[in-house]
Amino acid sequence: MLRVIDADVACSRPRYAVEVFMGDYIDRGPDTRSTLDVLVERSRRGNAVFLKGNHEAFLVRVFEDPSLFEDWIAVGGTQTLMSYGLAPPDLKRDEPASILRDLIRAMPTEHLEFLDNLRLSFSCGDFFFVHAGVRPGVPLADQTERDLLWIREEFLRSEEQFGKYIVHGHTPVRNAEFLTNRVNIDTGAYATGNLTLMSIQGSRMLAV
Repeated sequence: MLRVIDADVACSRPRYAVEVFMGDYIDRGPDTRSTLDVLVERSRRGNAVFLKGNHEAFLVRVFEDPSLFEDWIAVGGTQTLMSYGLAPPDLKRDEPASILRDLIRAMPTEHLEFLDNLRLSFSCGDFFFVHAGVRPGVPLADQTERDLLWIREEFLRSEEQFGKYIVHGHTPVRNAEFLTNRVNIDTGAYATGNLTLMSIQGSRMLAV
């Protein structure tokens, strides 16, 4: 996908290209570590915005509160542990706090810094980029972190115009879903192998 982005930018030659990554870089997929390696390297170009997803936020909570460890394992934490060379946990025997200390030791400093510096949202022109969505009736500047990372039905059912066109993911759909007030580009890559890229140039939006 990054090669597709680079080829498109080389062909279209925009005055300035901003890349926005929509969160959920960890868990479930086969290689969290390599994914973060790629994104950290990409960040050095200086024109990329990395949003926080609910999975990154949840891992940070688990680091702070190991009692949530089993909940994290249930949503793909085992794959993240294994990508850093740790064994799948035995939930009846292993001590969560010990496993999490091992994970922090195994994670490169730049990965921890990357997770710590993720943004909750990004606004550019007429567009507002966010992982999950926004709460209807609340100004974009006043949205809570929980809603930006976790909201579903209240947002998805809303026909409200939010002040900007919302670009989001979080709730998987078969194909990119364009509506009058939002577009959902989450096509469930971990399960489908289909990672969606959206290009916005002027008044043109294209999802592939």
